[in-house]
Amino acid sequence: MSEQAMTSPNKHPQGPLLVVGSGLAGWSVVREFRKLDTQTPVLMITADVGDFYAKPALSNALAQNKAPEQLVTTPAERMVSTLGVTLLQRTAVTSIDVQTQEVHTSKGTFGYRQLVLATGAQAIRLPLAGDAAQAVMSVNSLADYAAFRAQLKPQSRVLIMGAGLIGCEFANDLVLGEHTVQVVDPGASPLAALLPEPASAQLRQALTDLGVNWHWQTTVQAVHRQDNAYAVQLANGQELIVDVVLSSVGLRADTALAQSAGIATDRGVLVDAHLKTNAEHVYALGDNTQYASASVGGVARTLPFVMPIMNAAKALAQTLAGNPTAVVFPLMPVAVKTPTLPLVVSPPAPATQGTWQAAHEGIWHFVSDGKVRGFVLVGAQTSRRAEQSKLVLV
Repeated sequence: MSEQAMTSPNKHPQGPLLVVGSGLAGWSVVREFRKLDTQTPVLMITADVGDFYAKPALSNALAQNKAPEQLVTTPAERMVSTLGVTLLQRTAVTSIDVQTQEVHTSKGTFGYRQLVLATGAQAIRLPLAGDAAQAVMSVNSLADYAAFRAQLKPQSRVLIMGAGLIGCEFANDLVLGEHTVQVVDPGASPLAALLPEPASAQLRQALTDLGVNWHWQTTVQAVHRQDNAYAVQLANGQELIVDVVLSSVGLRADTALAQSAGIATDRGVLVDAHLKTNAEHVYALGDNTQYASASVGGVARTLPFVMPIMNAAKALAQTLAGNPTAVVFPLMPVAVKTPTLPLVVSPPAPATQGTWQAAHEGIWHFVSDGKVRGFVLVGAQTSRRAEQSKLVLV
C-alpha cells in the first residue's frame, strides 16, 4: 500500500457508515457501533429483507417443525427503529469505487465515510452431471431454508452430500423429523477433519443407530429426474432414489465485490489487525474475511463461526468510532448441534503437529510438544467446556 493511499483524506467526512450485508456480521457491528456513536448516520444495504436471525439455527429447526418466520429473532423494521439505521432492502451492490468512496447499487450511488464489507460466504456448488443437477439444494440463508422446507414432504427421502459439521447436523435433524436420510462423503467417517478417530466413530454409530445411512469413500456424480423423484448416481456405481438432494460440502467466502474493486483477497477479504483492508476507509468482517489476527505461520485465516464474528464486531465498532482497536480472538470452542451425540470441539490451529490423546472417557486432547492445543468433548462431558478451555495453550 502506498503512503499516499494510507494517508488519503476522507472524501465524505459527513457521509454515513455504510455496511454491505445484513447477516450476523453486519448487524453485530452496527449494534456495537451504536453503543459508542448514536449520531453518525448508518446505511445498510442488503440483497434480502434484512431480518435478524441466527444462521446456525437453520440446521436444527426441521425436527422442531419451525417455519422460516419463527427463526427470525428481530424483524428488520425493529432493527431499523432500535438502531437508527437506513436500510436498503433487496438491493444489489454492483460495484465499489474506493477512490471516490462510492458504492454503486441497483437503487443508485451512495457515498460513504467508512465502508464495512460483511458479504458472508456462499455455498460451494460441486459440478454435477444430469438433467436435475440444478435441483440440488443448499441451505445458507433463511430463504434457502424456506425453499428446502417447502420441498420436504412427510417422510421424504433425503440425500446429503457431505459428512462435515453442517451435513451431520442436518442428518440428525432430518431423521428426528422422521425423514429417511442417506449421507454421501468421500472420506471414511463423519467430521473427520475435526475429531479424533474414536470420537468420529462414536458419532457415526450414534447417527447410524438413529437411522442415518452412510455411503463412504464415494461422491455424487449425477442427478437425474425420475418421475417425481431423483435418481442419484454415485462414483462407486450405486444408484439411489431420493426425493430431495441437499449439498453440505462447505462454504466459500464471497469476495467478488471486493475483488472487482481492487481490494486484496485470498481465500477471503484480507484485513489487518484492525480489520482494515488495503483500501482506505474500507473494512471487513465475517465469513467473507481472512483475518491477520488469526494467522498461523504467517498465513491469515478465515474463521467461519459465530464467536469470531462477535469478537470482530466489538473491536471494529471501536475502530469505526475513532478508537483504533485490534481484534484479539480468544479460544472459541464450537458446539456441534447433533443432539443424538452432543459434541464440543476446539480444534488445534491448522498445520499444528501433534496427536489426539484420550484424557478421560469422552474427552480427547490434541497434544503438541507436551502441551494441549485443542480438545473434543463428547456427550455429558460437554458440560466441562469452560474447565477444558483453561488447559489449552492458545
